Amino acid sequence: MFRWFRGSESKEKPVAFNSVLVGLQKIYRDTIRPLEDAYKFHQFHSPPLEEPDFFAKPMILVIGQYSTGKTTFIRHLLDCEFPGMRIGPEPTTDCFVAVMHGENEKVIPGPALAVDSTKQYGGLSRFGNAFLQRFYASEVNSALLDHITIIDTPGILSDEKQGVSRGYNFLTVMKWFAERADRIILLFDTHKLDISDEFCNVIRSLRGNDDKIRIVLNKADMVDTQQLMRVYGALMWSLGRVLTTPEVARVYMGSFWDQPSRYNENRKLFEAEQHDLFQDIRKLPYNAALRKLNDLIKRTRLAKVHALIISTLSYNMPAWYSFQKKDTKKAYLIQNLQAIYNQISTDHGISLGDFPPLTIMQEKLRKYDFSKLSPLKPEMIDAVDRIMCSEIPKLMSMISHEEKLQGDLIVTGGALGTAERQGNITSKL
Repeated sequence: MFRWFRGSESKEKPVAFNSVLVGLQKIYRDTIRPLEDAYKFHQFHSPPLEEPDFFAKPMILVIGQYSTGKTTFIRHLLDCEFPGMRIGPEPTTDCFVAVMHGENEKVIPGPALAVDSTKQYGGLSRFGNAFLQRFYASEVNSALLDHITIIDTPGILSDEKQGVSRGYNFLTVMKWFAERADRIILLFDTHKLDISDEFCNVIRSLRGNDDKIRIVLNKADMVDTQQLMRVYGALMWSLGRVLTTPEVARVYMGSFWDQPSRYNENRKLFEAEQHDLFQDIRKLPYNAALRKLNDLIKRTRLAKVHALIISTLSYNMPAWYSFQKKDTKKAYLIQNLQAIYNQISTDHGISLGDFPPLTIMQEKLRKYDFSKLSPLKPEMIDAVDRIMCSEIPKLMSMISHEEKLQGDLIVTGGALGTAERQGNITSKL
């Protein structure tokens, strides 16, 4: 059937780390990145991680269709306006905006952000100038931004406008931000529950980050109680067609702006929902190290699987046949990729859930030059296994110790500080 080699065992001295984040960076730089480079992981999956990715503030990614209140939601959180902010009933936000802390209000263009080694946006250069011209940072002196960064995104286009080209791969950019985000907020409007094809594709591109997603039903004060029940039911039905998780999604209902409510009958409910959502946001810095550790574990498992797939394909490709026969063999291997998945899963004890989606991997392999496939390097696989078995558990045990030293490291300021002063949020976790 399909052939490959097993790795050999080797020993290496354990490594001591000063902190969890430093340990994650060293593990990635010394062990995982070489494996990714050897098997061209970045051409198939995600771009490489850089130093700012490990030490950046927690990031909130806000996604929604146009005019659902994304920018207004961010303004509500900050309790102030930020440079470049535009709000209106038409699709006003046509750029990705990184709202971050700064002593003076200013806008930093995307090309400048991409070459700033102190920020985590260097990887966005791969999306080209067309994207960078649609990306900028908005710095504002907000206490809330001392702890987090918020990403405002372009409104998802409706069905009749999906054919309009953005000039860059929108889904790939969304996936890049989602992989680095600590929280992903999907914003819906009580009067816009239809999930367009593009929005559906965006949600599907977030798979693998399901634990980060929070769903917000905005402008809930614009309908009365009876209508709200119907809207909630319709939203859950729509989400059930897109989200593939077996659990029922938690939906936070409210009206996230500073205007008086149209219907006050559900005010207590909205305050309780806002309390829960704000509590979730407040804990992001506290859980940041655990999130980065979890994401690196997922990335490591995928990198190992990817290396086994590529090396198996390399081993089964003929070395001396004609180009025509090589192309025939390439087509055969791609067509039978599921069988390769099954065999690797059985021989290496890896769950099929760790493998990349079959159809997406097949599509990328068809475009890949099989003459560049790399053979198996057992020492690299062994090094990754040692890291997963010994070093990662050490970092996990360090997290609780660091959390005790940090104390109540939570987000304050903006609407969260206002709500706390009003007594809607307790100051304890």
